Amino acid sequence: MASFVTKVLAPSGSLEKEDLSTQISHLTWRVEEIKGEVCSMISKKYSEFLPSMQSAQDLVTQVDKLSHDIDQLKSTIESEVRQDLHVSTAEFTDLKQQLERDSVVLSLLKQLQEFSAAIEEYNCALAEKKYVTAAQRLEEAQKCLKLLKSRKCFDLKMLKSLSMELTIQKQNILYHLGEEWQKLIVWKFPPSKDTSNLESCLLTELHLYTEQSQNEEKTPVPPASSILLAFSVLGELHTKLKSFENQPNIIIIRFESVMTDLEHPSPSEVFVKIRLVLEVLQKQLLDLPLDTDLENEKTSKIVLAEMLGDMIWEDLSECLIKNCLVYSIPTNSSKLEQYEEIIQSTEEFENALKEMRFLKGDTTDLLKYARNINSHFANKKCQDVIVAARNLMTSEIHNTVKITPDSKISVPDLPRPDEDDKLQVQKMSTIQYNEVVNLQPENTLDQHSFALPPCHISESVKKLMELAYQTLLEATTSSDQCAVQLFYSVRNIFHLFHDVVPTYHKENLQKLPQLAAIHHNNCMYIAHHLLTLGHQFRLRLAPILCDGTTTFVDLVPGFRRLGTECFLAQMRAQKRALLERLSSARNFSNMDDEENYSAASKAVRQVLHQLKRLGTVWQDVLPVNIYCKAMGTLLNTAISEIIGRITALEDISTADGDRLYSLCKTVMDEGPQVFAPLSEENKNKKYQEEVPVYVPKWMPFKELMIILQASLQEIGDRWADGKGPLAAAFSSSEVKALIRALFQNTERRAAALAKIK
Repeated sequence: MASFVTKVLAPSGSLEKEDLSTQISHLTWRVEEIKGEVCSMISKKYSEFLPSMQSAQDLVTQVDKLSHDIDQLKSTIESEVRQDLHVSTAEFTDLKQQLERDSVVLSLLKQLQEFSAAIEEYNCALAEKKYVTAAQRLEEAQKCLKLLKSRKCFDLKMLKSLSMELTIQKQNILYHLGEEWQKLIVWKFPPSKDTSNLESCLLTELHLYTEQSQNEEKTPVPPASSILLAFSVLGELHTKLKSFENQPNIIIIRFESVMTDLEHPSPSEVFVKIRLVLEVLQKQLLDLPLDTDLENEKTSKIVLAEMLGDMIWEDLSECLIKNCLVYSIPTNSSKLEQYEEIIQSTEEFENALKEMRFLKGDTTDLLKYARNINSHFANKKCQDVIVAARNLMTSEIHNTVKITPDSKISVPDLPRPDEDDKLQVQKMSTIQYNEVVNLQPENTLDQHSFALPPCHISESVKKLMELAYQTLLEATTSSDQCAVQLFYSVRNIFHLFHDVVPTYHKENLQKLPQLAAIHHNNCMYIAHHLLTLGHQFRLRLAPILCDGTTTFVDLVPGFRRLGTECFLAQMRAQKRALLERLSSARNFSNMDDEENYSAASKAVRQVLHQLKRLGTVWQDVLPVNIYCKAMGTLLNTAISEIIGRITALEDISTADGDRLYSLCKTVMDEGPQVFAPLSEENKNKKYQEEVPVYVPKWMPFKELMIILQASLQEIGDRWADGKGPLAAAFSSSEVKALIRALFQNTERRAAALAKIK
């Protein structure tokens, strides 16, 4: 109690400051003294494990008294001393800071006291198997320790002891909870770890322990809710819900194999089975309160079903979508109306889960997916179309079918749009022009004038075009969104063909002439249909596509170029092969030498054999006009090379001339035989007689043969002052060179050369 002198001198302020300083110093000394005693007590209890219950209670009392004294001093500083704060701010600030430091130390001591109390209560609750209370006290101790660790000024050695104690106690309660958990719920797995096969799934069982057996009546099992809530408080419930030990139980849930003709089960059946399993779980295990006041019999707000639902619903809904709903999407727009049943069963499934409190909130991703059927149908249809198209593109090219002008795509006939309008236009035309003479031309075009010429194409390409027509036909009866997606999927088919086929079949297209010809026909066939494909569906697709975008004409040049480039590359390869064979003819010189003649004869035979083989390979495959042009070009290449080699000779003896004539006669006789575009022999005569049309060098070749056997007079007559057939075939310099090579230098030769101008 302050003295009378103190009360008298208090208004002056000086004595009050001295009194505050004395009190704060005294409090600081007491705080440090109690801190030392508390640290000693904690060390003895958690490091040396010595009993000190009475000492701990005394320390608690002393801490409470010091806390009260500090609060009184704070109040004095905040109320009375603040009046003279402008006089002695620095002094009071120091005193206040010292007091705050003492307050911090005192708060740490309180946390230590709370930690110790929580551990004591935890031990009592654990002994009585009140697992929820024990878990809560352990969490309180954890919070106290966390706060102590946040104070950097605290003794690290003591913190280490407290942390170790907390870890030991947590593992202790988890061990006890684990023992109880093993008696509640169990998974029984097959011996094999491979869970992908059906047999392993059928051997998997879930056992639920719901009643206490007679052997355990003396040691009653705590309620399942108590154990589950304790796990929840400790943050271990998620782990325990996913992994179970193996123990015998009362209720057993196991898989059962049901044979069905369906490749994928109906979503409605799957939903019913999942509901059945969850109803059993909810009734036997999951309808349990998970509330912190459970053991005090207060109202619960959370059930285990909600927690399990939050844990598994995302994976479960994703699994149902990927493995069930995806396969239920119809492949035809006519079946979209039937999908309403699946949408309804999905809604009922979700409502049932909400009633069991597995779900909370509004519509989930599962129901959104089911309701968005139009988009999913379009996506699946487009995906199926692209996959089917790619499979056709990567199939064998050599399986062919014949295309004739009468060939049609096997799709249903399209409905005629606006028939009434068409009739009105016809009536108006009749009224206005009934007096006009018939304007129809006398000579009409053949009905097949714009048809693709007969040829062979790959069976896969014919199916590809049928797929395109069927997809566009599907688009005419679909929603606007679906129609747009299907239309552009058809365009993507042709873009894909342009990229996939030349790459996938590259090696075969380069090596095999027949496949190159078939690929050429395939590209021309597709280009032919693309010319009118968009026009046929223009008035039947969604309005958004009827503004001029429903066309495929822009793809036509690309396909024509694709087919032409492939075939021309094969033609170049064949030309190189022909010239390579003729290069072994030793320039057709010195034919009187048997070896040279044999080499030249062999080269000519090889060339003719190659051409005949090509003619057989391309027979009935290429259109007749393309076939004749291709064979004519190759034969013309060989003949041009022979003519060039012979006209380049400087000396041709009579024997050489005879043998060269013989070689040329072989080419002249057998050359037309390579023109066999049709399999019927009698129909090929027409094209064999038209060889000069397709082989520009055919007539010069004939003239060369005549020169090899002709006299100077005959050569002069065929030249006819530059107006004869020889002049049309060769230039004057070439004719003069041949005369000099064939004839000796005489006056007659000089006279003949003079006539060649």
